[in-house]
Amino acid sequence: MKELTDKIQALAGKIQDLINRVNLVSKQNEINNLEAKMSDPAFWQDQVQARLVSQQAANLKTEVSGWQNLEQEIKDLSALSQEDEVEQSASLTKDLTDQFYKLEKQFSQLEIKTVLNGKYDSANAVLTIYAGAGGTEAQDWAEMLKRMYLRFCENKNWPIKIINESRGNEAGIKSVMLEISGDFVYGFLKAESGVHRLVRLSPFDADHARHTSFAMVEVTPELDSSVGSELEIKSDDLKIEANTATGHGGQSVNTTYSAIRLTHIPTGIKVSCQNERSQQQNRETALKILQGKLAKYYEAQQEEERMRIRGELTEAAWGNQIRSYVLHPYKMVKDHRTDYEEHEPDAVLNGELDSFIEVYLRSQIG
Repeated sequence: MKELTDKIQALAGKIQDLINRVNLVSKQNEINNLEAKMSDPAFWQDQVQARLVSQQAANLKTEVSGWQNLEQEIKDLSALSQEDEVEQSASLTKDLTDQFYKLEKQFSQLEIKTVLNGKYDSANAVLTIYAGAGGTEAQDWAEMLKRMYLRFCENKNWPIKIINESRGNEAGIKSVMLEISGDFVYGFLKAESGVHRLVRLSPFDADHARHTSFAMVEVTPELDSSVGSELEIKSDDLKIEANTATGHGGQSVNTTYSAIRLTHIPTGIKVSCQNERSQQQNRETALKILQGKLAKYYEAQQEEERMRIRGELTEAAWGNQIRSYVLHPYKMVKDHRTDYEEHEPDAVLNGELDSFIEVYLRSQIG
């Protein structure tokens, strides 16, 4: 029992250290200031700004209450474990052990969020998958990735919507754009940006030979037009094209010019949206996506990265991969940025990505 007590006290020390680092007092003061703004009768006159402030206050409250609850629960557990050292109750020891591992997991989740302090980390995200060279093989791999991210988001209870999709001629997809909503979605999913490589025995090859396929994953924050004057999009800088939508949305979508493609003339960045039923809805969604792409574009320091965001450099090929998924001749998924690997690729492809994302985010600390 003393070993468990020592573990509990060690976790309590980690929790207290991190609480001191995140400075809950300053966060509570920030909440108080935001609530004072929200109590102003004129607060809701600007609906967009009001929504942003309200969401900021809600996120801060969730963060503060999470740390406060964890701090209290570890104190209670520590007191009970010290009592149990005297009583030596087997059933209580099991309950305390189970509670310890539960709190350890909660601490790990809150610790990860302290890394998510980037400018857009709390935003929703737009995740786009592009099939690499290789025709049907690569297009099938792109669809496998789409399924993986759909499962991952379902497990997280993150609402997800298909914005745009281009189907392959025989199987799979050439590209798909997914809008994903939730708490710190962009902060988590930005770890997935890059080339993903698959090695397997091809189901499309008559000889069942081993093939290597590539797909590019791009993740951008989804921003409102009110986020920063530096992201203001002037109407003169936009080329707007309408065309008949295809695919998702039902027959009525396909009979009207509801699909929208926006081109930001100064940067050459293009965004298409066809999921919504009206041209106006597609235009609004496309503008939000364009805001996110522009945010990443202006933050990018290297011209190569800017070319990738513009869509001029989307080479999904050998040497560029961030992660490899090997199904044959052995089973392994390896992240080449962190060297973290797992040996159950079926589970990973079924949406179990948490460990890869957490290890990557931890590698960015400091």
